[in-house]
Amino acid sequence: MDTGAILMLIYVFVLACFAGYQLISKVPPTLHTPLMSGANAISGITILGAMLATREAAGQWGPHASTIVGFFAVVLASINVVGGFMVTDRMMGMFKSKG
Repeated sequence: MDTGAILMLIYVFVLACFAGYQLISKVPPTLHTPLMSGANAISGITILGAMLATREAAGQWGPHASTIVGFFAVVLASINVVGGFMVTDRMMGMFKSKG
């Protein structure tokens, strides 16, 4: 990668961090948990992105480094998805009738 492409990726990352912070800080506390659990549960696409990034990086960094980074990316994305489903299930359990 050339320097311009790396700077563009850093620029996009910083803007995404800023936009995410601004969005989350404006959400009222009563809506924060339902919104975040739903977003985590839906973010299974992150796993596919991690797999694609692993495949693309395999030729650039060598097979071992990209496999290790990709493995950790898939593990962290999986934890995110499972946690989102667990929180959503727990919240939905609060609305079930006690019978």
